[in-house]
Amino acid sequence: MEKLFDLKGKTALVTGGSRGIGAMIAEGFVRRGVRTYIASRKGEDCTAAAARLCRYGECIGVRADLATRDGIDRLAAELRDKLSGLDILVNNAGSTWGDEIDVYPESGWDKVMTINVKTPFYLTQALLPLLEASASPDDPARVIIIGSVDGIHVSSLPTFAYGPSKAAAHHLARTLAAHLAARYITVNAIAPGLFPSKMTAATIEKNGDRIVQATPLKRMGRPDDMAGVAIYLASRAGSFVTGTIIPVDGGITGATGAL
Repeated sequence: MEKLFDLKGKTALVTGGSRGIGAMIAEGFVRRGVRTYIASRKGEDCTAAAARLCRYGECIGVRADLATRDGIDRLAAELRDKLSGLDILVNNAGSTWGDEIDVYPESGWDKVMTINVKTPFYLTQALLPLLEASASPDDPARVIIIGSVDGIHVSSLPTFAYGPSKAAAHHLARTLAAHLAARYITVNAIAPGLFPSKMTAATIEKNGDRIVQATPLKRMGRPDDMAGVAIYLASRAGSFVTGTIIPVDGGITGATGAL
């Protein structure tokens, strides 16, 4: 039992790991002894984030544009050159777009769907050899996809592609879980509620108080809330869990009472 949440000696990749939810998860892993790679489109941000996290353990920043197949393949090739196996893949990199329905652009729709749905699939595909190299019946490799509560309920905000993309990401986790179980790779999704980040800054400024009041636990998420669920899924404690969607939302989707 004392090693139920032990992650020492494991290796992880967290996409979008330089800020927001990705940085919360990356810091949790680093503090638990995981050699953690963080990937970000902006190399300088990634380098700065890795330098900050290196105060707690081993963290390596890698610049990667995961909105393109070329960027995905380059990142996978770089990791294959450096690693003999990958224990944990966190598909966190994401995007949103808000606009009124009358003018919502196709470019915004395509960007959100690509990064939130297509990228997690093709990055997982590209890294399968490394994941399989680390996988075993007693200690599967882990894939974690970051979804959203907006993929479970309907948001009132005009982010028309975001909710459907996250619902698709949740179902992608279930589908991959079914197909990769025989290879001893678990796949699960985390569906965050409102957490402070650059992506949610405008939402918090405009609607933060309203969302908090509608949350049964009456607060926003904190970094340790997100890190804790990711550590659980990546550790021995979560080794028999696959194909699940775990809301981390203060009760918004599961404990909101009837009016």
